[in-house]
Amino acid sequence: MRSGPWAGIVVLSRGTRRASAFRRIAAAAGAPPAAEWENTVTRPRILVVGAGFAGVECVRRLERRLTPDEADVTLVTPFSYQPYMPLLPQVASGVLTPQSIALSLRRSRKYRTRIIPGGAVGVDLKAKVCVIRTITDEIVNEPYDYIVLAPGSVTRTFDIPGLVDHAFGLKTLAEAAYIRDHVISQLDLADASPDPAERAARLQFVVVGGGYAGTETAACLQRLTHAAVKRYPRLDPHLIRWHLIDIAPKLMPELGEKLGRSAHEILTRRGIEISLKTSIEKAGPDEVTFTDGRVVPTHTLIWTAGVVASPLIAALGAETVKGRLAVTADMALPGYDGVFALGDAAAVPDLGKGEGAVCPPTAQHAMRQGRHVAENVIATLRGEPKRPYTHKDLGLVVDLGGKDAVSRPLGIELHGLPAQVVARGYHWSALRTNVAKTRVMTNWLLNAVAGDDFVRTGFQARKPAKLRDFEYTNEYMTPEEVRAHVAASRAAQ
Repeated sequence: MRSGPWAGIVVLSRGTRRASAFRRIAAAAGAPPAAEWENTVTRPRILVVGAGFAGVECVRRLERRLTPDEADVTLVTPFSYQPYMPLLPQVASGVLTPQSIALSLRRSRKYRTRIIPGGAVGVDLKAKVCVIRTITDEIVNEPYDYIVLAPGSVTRTFDIPGLVDHAFGLKTLAEAAYIRDHVISQLDLADASPDPAERAARLQFVVVGGGYAGTETAACLQRLTHAAVKRYPRLDPHLIRWHLIDIAPKLMPELGEKLGRSAHEILTRRGIEISLKTSIEKAGPDEVTFTDGRVVPTHTLIWTAGVVASPLIAALGAETVKGRLAVTADMALPGYDGVFALGDAAAVPDLGKGEGAVCPPTAQHAMRQGRHVAENVIATLRGEPKRPYTHKDLGLVVDLGGKDAVSRPLGIELHGLPAQVVARGYHWSALRTNVAKTRVMTNWLLNAVAGDDFVRTGFQARKPAKLRDFEYTNEYMTPEEVRAHVAASRAAQ
């Protein structure tokens, strides 16, 4: 590190011209030559945490709008892809392959973002240091000038005996692939079992959560099992029973009365038993007890009852709203310079719905917020005013598999095949790369022509992997631990 009056200079560049101006001034003042100057001058460091919809859209906009001389962009994510989460139920049912909805972060021609393969486990907002656990379990400190917090969410669980030990989640590609293997394995095991009680238990499936994820998961997997049972002549199709339960009084109330009732009727007609105002009291390895007293023998409990903000948010020690970081309408964190948050992890005010309303944790909002927050970061970098986030609702789509769907694009209520066309058209157009679009369309066409296949791909190991094994919620630091770690690291330098 160079000593003297030039040692502490950081150029907050607005482009090549400003950097050149600094070089001319420095040369006139007797500064080091250009080669040594490059080692002294640093560009602003923008750190984006999370590669979901919000984080990736933010990075893409930063890459397009900033010149290489204006800032360095770094992305923290365990994987070098963005999962297209709304299509996870179709991966779980085998309609789509996992690779088709894993959108590579390195395909962009303008790609120049540095990726740190790991997860942020803490942030010292005052010291401007993010603490990262890499995929090799190494703890590293990443300093920043601007940070965009988009760590997403984790599955919301409750203090229900046996839940995290015996339930499956559906938040990652690994979980979706694992659930597909597990469901097919239940058919295999039931077909091979001479015990009628075991056979019946393995052919009962319970999905908790009547929102989009739970409803689509139950619908898609129910189609898979009823198509697969034709290949198992020893199994009675009437033994296959799917249960969809939710504590709410209505299925997907966001759809409205008419479409919600339509979705309920479609699923009931297909044989899915829907129980509302009901949850589970306890879960075991081979049975689930409902809050209404029923005991269902089953080896499959899929938990999709909502999400909560990433535990990283609690590790910040900042103000939250129902677990989500409290931010202003321009997605800045009050009281902290250069800190922005968005997506599932932030309570972004919904200006279109009045005072106190916040944007729901949906992909539609996350994508728009990602682009918007990038513009606000750029505005801050260039000394320009930030703009509040506003939006126009595009509507809702729910794919129930096959020709069944319900949709409400721009307030127009659809069901059946027209709704399916809208639902899949929306998802297809939202895919970020042409490669992903091609793969997804090919998968859909192949499934429509050739039907499902029922091969286990080997993701399921002999040791069961349940909800607690896929979401590393115990990896995060407390605010005190973060500050102590950063202080110790600086003292050791």
